Amino acid sequence: MKTRITELFGIEHPVVQGGMHYVGFAEMAAAVSNAGGLGIITGLTQKTPKDLANEIARCKDMTDKPIGVNLTFLPGFADPDYPGYIEAIIAHDVGIVETAGRSPEQYMPMLKDAGIKVIHKCTSVRHSLKAQNIGCDAVSVDGFECGGHPGEDDIPNMILLPRAAEELDIPFVASGGIGNAQQLVAALALGADGINMGTRFIATKEAPVHQNVKDALVAASELDTTLIMRPLRNTERVLKNDAVTRIQEKEKELGDNIQINDIMDEVAGVYPKIMSDGDMDSGAWSCGMVAGLIHDIPSCDELVGNMVRDAEEIIRSRLQNFAA
Repeated sequence: MKTRITELFGIEHPVVQGGMHYVGFAEMAAAVSNAGGLGIITGLTQKTPKDLANEIARCKDMTDKPIGVNLTFLPGFADPDYPGYIEAIIAHDVGIVETAGRSPEQYMPMLKDAGIKVIHKCTSVRHSLKAQNIGCDAVSVDGFECGGHPGEDDIPNMILLPRAAEELDIPFVASGGIGNAQQLVAALALGADGINMGTRFIATKEAPVHQNVKDALVAASELDTTLIMRPLRNTERVLKNDAVTRIQEKEKELGDNIQINDIMDEVAGVYPKIMSDGDMDSGAWSCGMVAGLIHDIPSCDELVGNMVRDAEEIIRSRLQNFAA
């Protein structure tokens, strides 16, 4: 299956693994890239640029296929050494960076001077156009169904993707709620050049997370995610658990007066406890509605290979029948 995304990134299948905190380690990225997609290491999971350099080197020992690194530009209360991380990416010959969060405009000259292809994650058409205008090579268009931060517009992919197709000249992938072959076909039909999957890749054999996390995804339905931090205008879709219930109770009690410090116990530093230790109620963690479509824990090769083969079969057989 060839699209503008496979050609841009030099990959076999139009399937991208998004950056995920305490999931996007070398094992995850290498498994996806070896399956023919684009595996991505999560940069800020690594505490320092040197740690990221070591993780990239470890990943390159596991695959000779293209890989990327995610750099999430956080709000002003955090100040990672972004130039240092970018220098580590350049020094280790990573040719693709997925950016997210705030606009990457400040760092685009550094990235582009090194010949790095940039795909920016956006939750709206207007942000996608800004990414195009500042020189991003592609965008990941993130619908309301996504795990993590869906923005504040609440536009689902059935509307957001064709709107992006109307406006954009650069390639884009559909992100948010994607997890099977039918959705890959739908994304292509709606104008996307591929898909980005986060939550679905957590429920794979190679994902370096506790088995409790994978089991929770298989057990969840499409009704088991919810939104938090909306009063802070930092809305996040997460899997329901005890910590999330506490957050929502505080949001109801405090209303517009709530501050990030009021929920720090439930959101700060929780990912190692969940992803590594399997303590599923220790805090809030990002999860997309696609959990309702996760019924097994395949290898990445099985997941990507079967998705693409089934998508091609849907295009050849079922859709062809409608074109008589």
